[in-house]
Amino acid sequence: MKQQTTSLQQQWLQSQQAMASRQPLRPRQPLCIDDQQVGSIEEDFARKLGPDLLAAHGIALRLLAGQWRLEGRGGATDNLNRLAQAMRSAGLAGAWRNEQLAVCNADGRQLATVERGAVRPLGIATRAVHLVGICADGSIWVQQRSEDKANNPGMWDTLMGGMVSAADGLAEALARETWEEAGLHVAELGELRHGGNVMFARPSDEAEGQGYMVERIDWFSALVPDALQPVNQDGEVQRFERLERTEVQGWMLQGRFTPEASLVLAAYMGW
Repeated sequence: MKQQTTSLQQQWLQSQQAMASRQPLRPRQPLCIDDQQVGSIEEDFARKLGPDLLAAHGIALRLLAGQWRLEGRGGATDNLNRLAQAMRSAGLAGAWRNEQLAVCNADGRQLATVERGAVRPLGIATRAVHLVGICADGSIWVQQRSEDKANNPGMWDTLMGGMVSAADGLAEALARETWEEAGLHVAELGELRHGGNVMFARPSDEAEGQGYMVERIDWFSALVPDALQPVNQDGEVQRFERLERTEVQGWMLQGRFTPEASLVLAAYMGW
């Protein structure tokens, strides 16, 4: 849905896009498995883990020709998850979810999977999905994130936003997350469409500030029938609000939405 943007909206959008695309705070070297890059880490991060801790988990990180190579006695998935466990024991992992995410090479081919709590510290690219829930009168459903969320607690979000796990495709992730976060079945929604994607590459505060977020967010929009109301199922949402389009825009400019939701909503608005 396109609209004429104001200079204030354009300035806001430029600032959001700049925040979504930022270089690492410090130099990072490629992280490789089987001679293929899957992420990146700082040299100091490897030093904090140390060879003894890594050896106790049956793996090693070796810096060769400017690349960190993960070596171990198992396959790529086993070794990456051993690395994740070593990170967890050293206090260098993100929030532990017992959820496996895909690990892909530069061409997007999946090579392995790894615990979700390891992806930001290791600079591993992830995928996420968001749903903009609209009503027949043009108003928009938004959610307030739980105060217990590891990232952006208490901020506002789209109707649904979640990661694509290794076991999911986009359609499966959309259906699962829509139910878990909003208690809605995708089949009950109308006019479902894939709107596009937004990209993030920026520093992350995980691993004592040594993480790096690389993520593609595919967003969808759908009509939520007036007879339905979102009800959270997984405890990760405080509440939902149905806002007029102009009110959503005002909240965006005020910085009340997460960075991810801000760019998704801007794309939906046609900014």
